[in-house]
Amino acid sequence: MKQSLNTTSLGSINSDGSKKNIHPADVKGRYMFWRRAVSLVLLGIYVGLPWIPVNGFPAVFLDVLHRRFHFFGLAIATQDLWLGFFLLTGLGFSLFYITSLFGRVWCGWTCPYTVFLEHVYRRVERWIDGDAPARRRLDAAPWTAGKVVRRVIKHGLYILISAVIAHVFMSYFVSIKGLYSMMQVSPGEHFLAFGVVVFLTFALYGAFSWFREQFCVIMCPYGRLQSALTDDHSVIIGYDQKRGEPRGKASDPDAGDCIACNRCVQVCPTGIDIRNGLQLECIGCAACIDACDSVMSKLSRPKGLIRYDSYTGLQGGKTRLVRPRTIFYSVLVVLGTIAFAFAVNSVKPVRASAVRMPGGAYFVTGDEVRNQFFVRVINKLNEPAQFRLSLEGDMPEGLQVNGLDELLDLPAMGEAQKTLVLSVPKAAFAGKIPFKVRVTDVDSEMSVLTSQLELLGPESQSTPTKTLNAKDYIQ
Repeated sequence: MKQSLNTTSLGSINSDGSKKNIHPADVKGRYMFWRRAVSLVLLGIYVGLPWIPVNGFPAVFLDVLHRRFHFFGLAIATQDLWLGFFLLTGLGFSLFYITSLFGRVWCGWTCPYTVFLEHVYRRVERWIDGDAPARRRLDAAPWTAGKVVRRVIKHGLYILISAVIAHVFMSYFVSIKGLYSMMQVSPGEHFLAFGVVVFLTFALYGAFSWFREQFCVIMCPYGRLQSALTDDHSVIIGYDQKRGEPRGKASDPDAGDCIACNRCVQVCPTGIDIRNGLQLECIGCAACIDACDSVMSKLSRPKGLIRYDSYTGLQGGKTRLVRPRTIFYSVLVVLGTIAFAFAVNSVKPVRASAVRMPGGAYFVTGDEVRNQFFVRVINKLNEPAQFRLSLEGDMPEGLQVNGLDELLDLPAMGEAQKTLVLSVPKAAFAGKIPFKVRVTDVDSEMSVLTSQLELLGPESQSTPTKTLNAKDYIQ
């Protein structure tokens, strides 16, 4: 983009390279109101999803232990995890698409890290240590009993909040009920889960109590990608230099609208000066917009000196949201959505597989050849189901089948393995005989086929074959 960039130093780094403790001032305004509303909704979703039952399971339940994954009533077995490719790539591409339109709005409004940092941990800090000037004075003050008490209370709450977030995260994998039962016994009985919660607790505590905005600046690669994802028509947060410069006092008739109050810098959570142009630390939170608008209102000047706009718009041109880049992205989004819909529709509520039993490929007893198989059926429904098994293929006359004569009853999300024994007269073999096993849901008549199997035996003079229904040859 053509905007000027601040290349002198990062806003969160001191001149000697050490980390700067940033204490952004609180701000009120329309964007902050809606950001807090969005954050409350997102926090409610994060905490509430494990509690909401859908078809007998939590709305989102990643049951790793039983290799079942539940998403709002859709149960996915391990064999269907290939759908995650569409989900992950779709989310990633959607993020790129939104960035091309509206810059880093994701970072400032919906990123989980930002939501927790700005609307949970910093809320606690403001409540205990006071506003930004009070926090800076407390940092510089010597260690007194009052300062120690404040630090103990604040960091104790940080650890408690981190533990709650970690436990909620674990509930997505073991369910609320399972988590509660784990908490009633010794940690040694569920050492792995306990270790994960402890690690997450202290990782979250370290990130949100000390590392803070450095995660966005140093570790998250998204900020460095924005130059490739945006162009002159992408809507970002920008400063109107034509209107604001030259800076000066409000009483100076020759000065621009910017009075150099630095209020935009004081409220920035990453410590940048938006007047220097678009910078990789900017997360698009709009705190500087609310701060500047409040100053402009007090001066009876139009709002929007700092605003959401494109580089073209800030230069006086017209922003075009519809352009070749966004049209191409829109086409990809539509194609991806269609592909995902077809993929989800292809997922069956039952999965069947069949393999030859270990040992000999076939067994010859007198004039009879016997082939033995294992048939595995998985019920992916959240309710019990009955299944009927049958064979498909051009089967030889005289075939005897053992193992398909009874219906298979499976509990919700259950699985079972049956032994299938096929006996054929030795004279029927003139080579391999391919066939498949069909598994049919008795209630819905929905069915699936296993992969192709083969009847094996010694070759001999072939005998006539015909296609038979299961009822014709099941003994």
